[in-house]
Amino acid sequence: MTVAKLAVLGNPVEHSRSPDIHRQFGEAAGIELSYEKILVAAGDFDMVVRRFMNDGTGLNVTVPCKRDAWALVDEMSDKAALAEAVNTISRSDDGGLFGSNTDGEGMLRDIVGNLGWKIAGKRVLVIGSGGAVSGVLGDLLEAAPESVDLFNRTQDKAERLAHRFADQRLQAVAASALESQYDIVINGTSAGLAGEDIELPGRIVGSESRCYDMIYGAGTTRFNQWCQAEAACQVSDGLGMLVEQAALAFEIWLGAQVETSPVIESLRSTIT
Repeated sequence: MTVAKLAVLGNPVEHSRSPDIHRQFGEAAGIELSYEKILVAAGDFDMVVRRFMNDGTGLNVTVPCKRDAWALVDEMSDKAALAEAVNTISRSDDGGLFGSNTDGEGMLRDIVGNLGWKIAGKRVLVIGSGGAVSGVLGDLLEAAPESVDLFNRTQDKAERLAHRFADQRLQAVAASALESQYDIVINGTSAGLAGEDIELPGRIVGSESRCYDMIYGAGTTRFNQWCQAEAACQVSDGLGMLVEQAALAFEIWLGAQVETSPVIESLRSTIT
């Protein structure tokens, strides 16, 4: 029986939960696999990918390598092209490297499918304009929100990102132009991981708002603590997104669909 050879590339990568996630997927699907973490030094990304994919099945790509992956692959999905970021590398039918981005669909599966929050017809605020945000905007717009406001500390970066997606519902806004009580607020910055707060007016959240932090950790994230202090609203971190995007990658590589809820529960119980 052929063993599927998988890995995650990034820097840092030691914290990654991907090996555990895919081990559980493999057990559930009856697929034997190996999954390793590979630390990628600056300038080594292309060499590491080509060496691994000589006999590898597929790769996950995490920060800061998603744009490197976008630049390297021979072909890519439309979503990856628009995001200018690739988080999943597989082999195309002709043997070339194919890039996908499963972050946006993974986030929507978690928000809409797992949490039961609605995006369609809602006013959405997205905080941040880096790779995490560019990777989810396409899927977010496909989910038919009424509007998506994009806020970033450096506004011209948000404006450039909004211009790339060229959707009239998406606009970059200054702090002074932020609306009151958005339906959905998504934090796509990593400020919380650095123990930093984002300067935001409290009016952006209300008791009916739903706040989603794309990072995760033990307990409630710093951003979600702020949201609850301002408005006692419903919040979620991004652990479900992590598992959902991984399930989509697993399906791309191995053609198998897997249940995600047992894996989310398993990871949640081990986060300290």
